[in-house]
Amino acid sequence: MIALIVRDVRLGVRAGGGALIGILFYLAVVTVAPFAMGPDLNLLARIGPAILWTGALLASLLGLERLFRIDHEDGSLDLLVIARHETPLALTVFAKCVAHWLVTGLPLVLVTPLLGLLLNMSAAAIGATALTLAIGTPAITFIGAAGAAIAVSLPRGGLLVSVIVLPFTIPVLIFGVMATLGAVEPFAPFVQPLAFLSALTLFFAVLGPFAAAVALKGLQD
Repeated sequence: MIALIVRDVRLGVRAGGGALIGILFYLAVVTVAPFAMGPDLNLLARIGPAILWTGALLASLLGLERLFRIDHEDGSLDLLVIARHETPLALTVFAKCVAHWLVTGLPLVLVTPLLGLLLNMSAAAIGATALTLAIGTPAITFIGAAGAAIAVSLPRGGLLVSVIVLPFTIPVLIFGVMATLGAVEPFAPFVQPLAFLSALTLFFAVLGPFAAAVALKGLQD
């Protein structure tokens, strides 16, 4: 699995554009929001976590199509599916999801403090947003694995992946924003939504790769 993760990270970096496009899209969403909300810095600071979470969610959806695309185009996806008798296909998908998050999700977490400063957020709010994104964005990748597996053989499946995946990511978005607000507002809960967010990530870390493996096996058959 480690070898597969290293291979996919190298391929993702070598392919180029994946992380950079996601970061640029994230930056575009965050910088456009103040133009719609107006110059009220207090309002921007208050809704900043929701803006950052929404931007990170949309940027994560943008790159999901590439999760299996390169392997499908060069034929190595067929070899991975055939090798399921040696290594469970769900574990292979899990490793690919980890590599995909390292290339596309982790950069979004790393640039979040800079974007938080643009939204006039406090240090506590920036730290809480980065923490919840680090915990929650892997869940988006695991959820997206099933959608990417279903659409991998379609010529223009990127939009279909987003349509399939987006409804399942709403709970992640809700608990991520709730936990962030709970860290900075005195009477809002923090531990409970953070625990739910962590539970969602663990749940989809099991269910997502399994569902994607079933879809890929059906595609092979």
